[in-house]
Amino acid sequence: MSTAPAVLNVAATHVGTEALGPGVRSALWVQGCPFHCAGCVAPDWIPDRPARRATPGELAAELLADPRVTGLTLSGGEPMRQAAGLAEVVGIAREIRDVSVICFTGYRLERLRAQPPDPGVPALLAAVDVLIDGRYVAALDDGRGLRGSSNQRIHHLTRRLADSGHDLDRGPRSAEIAIRGPEALLIGVPPPGLPAAFDTAVDAVRGRMSPGRKHHRER
Repeated sequence: MSTAPAVLNVAATHVGTEALGPGVRSALWVQGCPFHCAGCVAPDWIPDRPARRATPGELAAELLADPRVTGLTLSGGEPMRQAAGLAEVVGIAREIRDVSVICFTGYRLERLRAQPPDPGVPALLAAVDVLIDGRYVAALDDGRGLRGSSNQRIHHLTRRLADSGHDLDRGPRSAEIAIRGPEALLIGVPPPGLPAAFDTAVDAVRGRMSPGRKHHRER
């Protein structure tokens, strides 16, 4: 008896960014997070509610649509709550191209190994090259590195990106703005102050446009 394909609850995707790790990457943000960190860069994606439904095969094809893409970055929301589906995304993507994988999580690595919140966690950890773990703490946001605050840790689970020349822990941050019709998206781990400035700018533009314009801040 065949089993139904996994379906992920996806907050957003973005193909082709240089703000979320070495090289040109595609990002996948899942919907739903149990942590509710104060100052979260993506508060719209904390509620565990239906968003876009997509299969791993659909997502892998979408994320690799740009031939320049050499890596995937997984965030949210909380990826470890949809680990089985994300592990499938990575597996299918690597059948197409040998991509690196960076994954953010609010869980500590020790907890993920001892008490995984999803049966697919071991498979996802086995597929991830760099894991950035720990909850975001606004008071510890030092504006450095790909981690959001200094309590978060960079784990090189493989050597794939360890020698990339990018200091993921202390290096400079970058952010990008993408416009998609009625949506404006801030992509990356922004320096302190940039999210508020982004919100102010988008609200000013929204005031000159029709109601319903959306904006998101993404990591």
